[in-house]
Amino acid sequence: MEYTKLGSTGLDVSKVCFGTWRFSKESDGTVETDRETAHDLLDRFADAGGNFIDTANVYGDPAGTSERWIGEWLDDRDREDYVIASKVYWNQVSRFSDNLSRKNIRAEIEGTLERLDTDYIDVYYIHRWDDDTPIRETLRTLTQLVEEGKVHYLAASSMAAWKLTKALWTSDVDGLERFEVTQPRFNAVKRPHEYLEVCADQGLAVCPWSPLDGGFLTGKYSTGDADEGSRADLDDWDLSFSDQQRRVLEAVETVADELEATPAQVSLRWLIEQREFTCVPIFGARTVEQMDENVGAADISLSNDQYERIADAY
Repeated sequence: MEYTKLGSTGLDVSKVCFGTWRFSKESDGTVETDRETAHDLLDRFADAGGNFIDTANVYGDPAGTSERWIGEWLDDRDREDYVIASKVYWNQVSRFSDNLSRKNIRAEIEGTLERLDTDYIDVYYIHRWDDDTPIRETLRTLTQLVEEGKVHYLAASSMAAWKLTKALWTSDVDGLERFEVTQPRFNAVKRPHEYLEVCADQGLAVCPWSPLDGGFLTGKYSTGDADEGSRADLDDWDLSFSDQQRRVLEAVETVADELEATPAQVSLRWLIEQREFTCVPIFGARTVEQMDENVGAADISLSNDQYERIADAY
């Protein structure tokens, strides 16, 4: 497994991050990943050298189950060997999760630490922007968590580029801890250019969610059909795709054939090799086979020509 520094932080992380949003998640009455499978997948990721794990206080049914299962798994391991990221706010999962006020952040971090059975979170995201709470109040509270050792680095998930810029400016002006890591929806067919330009300019690490565009970049939905039990089937997705999406997928599949790799591995590798910022894609896996395939992205590399062909297809 290859490792990289996570932006300007001192964290050494595997070049892919395991996302655990499917742990205990129910879709149409089906539990996507049960506890035993979750622990098997974490074992497989760790055995491959993976050390970066992403979760959130809202993941699982009931909410928080993903954090709890990870905490149980960590009981048998050295906590210091892993970089754990979690999140606060967005979906209301408790009486304290409806905004990013001082009181609510304080309550939510305690719940996350208890479920993970740890003294600290390595990377703590605000899951979304809160329009009703001044960002200054949110950042001051998060800064206090860093000073107390409960959080090591602050991060921000999906939001508009101008909101991310406003938060960074507030941190600079008020001498507060700033967001060092971001988590936008970004992949070869979804590219939030303005947001990424802010990340590149400010030296922020980018950890994209949906790096395979919900499975589209694996090629399995290109016919417009979804296999029974697949994510598109469980979530009842619209499987009509644009010419732009199909052009990118064709470029990815061509490169995959050249490398004797899979489209998923090439798509993840294209993100890893971003040139303007550190990029560590967050992938999901429901089976050991999917885990092995996705982790395999660390074992290939793209030529400049292959990288540019995928970029230009967009």
